[in-house]
Amino acid sequence: MASICFTPTIKKRGINPYVLVSATLAAQLKENWRKPLPVLVQVNSKPEPPWRINMMPAGDGSFYLYLSGEVLKASNTKVGSVVDVKLQFDANYKPGPVHPMPTWFSEALAQNQLAQQGWDELIPSLQKEILRYITRLKSIEAQSRNTQLAIHVLAGGKGRFLARSWNE
Repeated sequence: MASICFTPTIKKRGINPYVLVSATLAAQLKENWRKPLPVLVQVNSKPEPPWRINMMPAGDGSFYLYLSGEVLKASNTKVGSVVDVKLQFDANYKPGPVHPMPTWFSEALAQNQLAQQGWDELIPSLQKEILRYITRLKSIEAQSRNTQLAIHVLAGGKGRFLARSWNE
């Protein structure tokens, strides 16, 4: 499986650290790909095994490779750092949720038909991202607060959730 290596600077888009993967580099991974691109990532040779991340299309053939706090910490980097990035197409990627839906979230969806419809219309990778996020919430307060916000935006309300502006 082909891999690419390049040396970008970590930038910030909104509140999200990222590196831009050019259309030329992205085509070396998977030609003519226009949806979220599953990749295996190492930043400054960390970690082993590599992280699984979906790069997000920028609309011109290039992709945003968003770097979570976990990625930044493990690679000892921050916004403004020049980093060595190694990418490989993740041929073993499985679309759709990998985390089971918590009962408290499924019950909230069931109580709001518009939110349930919004959930059903999401692409699998976004459902997966939401479930990954909410299943990691520790406190009842955080679960409640984030569930209310998720239901609001899934039902068509305007707001910010998961570092995105929804329905604007």
